[in-house]
Amino acid sequence: MSDTNRGVRVLVTGGSGFIAVHCIIKLLEQGYKVRTTLRSLNRQNEVKDMLKKGGISSFEELTFIEADLSKDSNWDEAVQGCTYVLHIASPTPIVNFNHEDEMIIPAKEGVLRVLKAARAAHVKRVVLTSAYGAVAMGNINRTTPYTEKDWSNLKANLHPYQKSKTIAEKTAWEFISNEGGGLELSTVNPVAVMGPVLGTDYSHSNQVVKKMLEGEIKACPKVYCCHVDVRDVADLHLLAMTHPKAAGERFLATTGNALSMLDIAKILKRNLGEVAAKVPTKEMPNWIVRTAAIFNPSLRMLATLLGKYAETSGDKAKQLLNWSPRSSEEAVMATANSMLELGLIKK
Repeated sequence: MSDTNRGVRVLVTGGSGFIAVHCIIKLLEQGYKVRTTLRSLNRQNEVKDMLKKGGISSFEELTFIEADLSKDSNWDEAVQGCTYVLHIASPTPIVNFNHEDEMIIPAKEGVLRVLKAARAAHVKRVVLTSAYGAVAMGNINRTTPYTEKDWSNLKANLHPYQKSKTIAEKTAWEFISNEGGGLELSTVNPVAVMGPVLGTDYSHSNQVVKKMLEGEIKACPKVYCCHVDVRDVADLHLLAMTHPKAAGERFLATTGNALSMLDIAKILKRNLGEVAAKVPTKEMPNWIVRTAAIFNPSLRMLATLLGKYAETSGDKAKQLLNWSPRSSEEAVMATANSMLELGLIKK
């Protein structure tokens, strides 16, 4: 624990989320005071249970406040007295949506609510959790790793969730540029986030491991993705929050090497033996996924990623902030082992 951080308050939005819980753990371990938002204070004990599983034994420096990104109320109170804000909360992908604005408008308006409140409260820096989805979507004929200089192509036929992440981040940078009033901004753009699951609230990236172990995925779609451990994503948030060179910068949170879904299956098979008996061993033709997506809305975002180039570079965070992530295999196995330990895998 650092004495230099004692008394420094950080607001973490969306405190029940997978990334947010791990950020809160890191902050408390480093001596910060943490205030976190929940849409309902009924989830306080659930969050505390996850923090306990992550090694936190004292909650003296943790407080909760009810705040919803879709409403104005309580945001001024939430940021009061805070030096930093980690804006991690974000609308999750909606499977059965009628219009893309159901995801885009809440993401955009939520970012502006947080930034305006932070500016009014004289917060030093906001770290926005953006996404790989704001970097690499809708770009064709790519042959070199994506970097922080890249943006998803809003003119392409993007899934509304990816579009919402792109528009929300662009909105944040425009606000800082035009009316930030000295407020600093950094963004963290994670690829697929794996790592230790501490409860029933975890990233949708982890669902792949769960479904493989349960035998729900019979064959692997030809989708490629880079992965990162949630503990390293949390580390990068804290570096982006405090490092002098991080102000005004984007950071891809990635190990850099893309894995296919079949690669993930092989990692599980190699490390878990009989426990991974239901994990698939073959790939699925693209046409089957595309056809299934017509009838199953939950497959539509996946279908847009089939066969797409997905290499990314994490060099900027490594060189500028001395960030050092775990391997993709370690991240995948941390997901699997934690889910098995918590009894989340149906036999």
